[in-house]
Amino acid sequence: MDAKRERYTPNDVGPSPLEWKAPRLSEVSTLITNGFVGTATPFYTDITGVPYLYGTNVRANKLETNEIRYVTREFHTAQSKTALKAGDLLTVQSGHIGETAVVTDQFHGANCHALIVTRLKQEKADPHYLCFYVNSEIGRARMKGLEVGSTILHINTKDLKKFRVLLPSLPEQKKIAQILSAWDKAISVTEKLLANSQQQKKSLMQQLLTGRKRLLDENGVRFSGEWEYTIFGNLGDTYTGLTGKTKEDFGAGKPYIPYINIFKNSRIDIQNLEYVQVNDDERQSVVKYGDIFFTTSSETPEEVGMSSVLLEEVSEVFLNSFCFGFRLNNFETLIPKYARYLFRSEHVRRQISTLGQGATRYNLSKRQLIKLELKLPCVEEQQKIAAVLSAADAEISTLEKKLACLKDEKKALMQQLLTGKRRVKVEAEEAVSA
Repeated sequence: MDAKRERYTPNDVGPSPLEWKAPRLSEVSTLITNGFVGTATPFYTDITGVPYLYGTNVRANKLETNEIRYVTREFHTAQSKTALKAGDLLTVQSGHIGETAVVTDQFHGANCHALIVTRLKQEKADPHYLCFYVNSEIGRARMKGLEVGSTILHINTKDLKKFRVLLPSLPEQKKIAQILSAWDKAISVTEKLLANSQQQKKSLMQQLLTGRKRLLDENGVRFSGEWEYTIFGNLGDTYTGLTGKTKEDFGAGKPYIPYINIFKNSRIDIQNLEYVQVNDDERQSVVKYGDIFFTTSSETPEEVGMSSVLLEEVSEVFLNSFCFGFRLNNFETLIPKYARYLFRSEHVRRQISTLGQGATRYNLSKRQLIKLELKLPCVEEQQKIAAVLSAADAEISTLEKKLACLKDEKKALMQQLLTGKRRVKVEAEEAVSA
């Protein structure tokens, strides 16, 4: 169940077990202060300096370490009040407001810019538990109540000090944080696997679609034949999408028919199409299996002419006017499953992007596109390449679904654990020592 943001205030922690506390953040902290606010660029230095964290380095429950800046030790000394310690909480003041991360051992002794630093009383509040709480759906909903500002929204330190936090006993806090951290690790592992699979597919496309890497044929012999050059326009003809008719109501009795809108994937998703009523004079826009579609315009040359291919047998499906289609004469020179990847490959995308014309928006001319030169392997090799890349897509899809499932399950678990709807078992000796 998602938290409804309008229901919560910074003081409203919602229903919770009777034994849980709800102190103000200042009551469980020894320090809540702002990082340096001003121009720090004159004090930048190389990695021999002190790491200097910005809001861009702080995401929910983690620190992004890809782009770390460094400042001189003299500047760091002058800003000693925000010299960070492992276990400190860093909260973003503006931008992705309220997102919080725990300072890791790696950044013990670092400093920060325009972030709120909170140092907790370790005997009262566990930083990892509190970080999960602030970043939870309810925590973010309540944090939203702290936002101020007319042009740029932000939160103030004085208001964060008054923010009430929902705390079970310290052993229970640690147990909850331990459980949620395990979920975060599983999510992180899956994200890395997904990123690796995506990179491997990208590398495969670069090698297979240019002929730098050749596969084996049905007899186990590596393909070796020369690829042939052809002009795209010689393989078929273009056609336009619906002109001026998207969702107009032509009256009752005329059925709504699915049509293909602007697309982001290399394969048309037939299960998620929009619907439109179409007059009889628009029948020339009916699409069919194997058609290749291109967007006609974009705000950037990199996106103009983005393509997708229809790989299902359909009837009575139409094309949007923001796109145009290309219908192959036959599949003897270019097969649709290979075209799906070919027109998304880097070397072909570079050629298409140069065809985009315009000042504020880039438009693709069908006349220019059909002049595109293509270098194609034989159909058998196309089939093998398409099969390998399709298998890579299937692996990526599986990982994407697994990642989405993990995130949803973690979110539901957080909702239960951080409100006491679901309790964790704390060992007796842990409770006594607390």
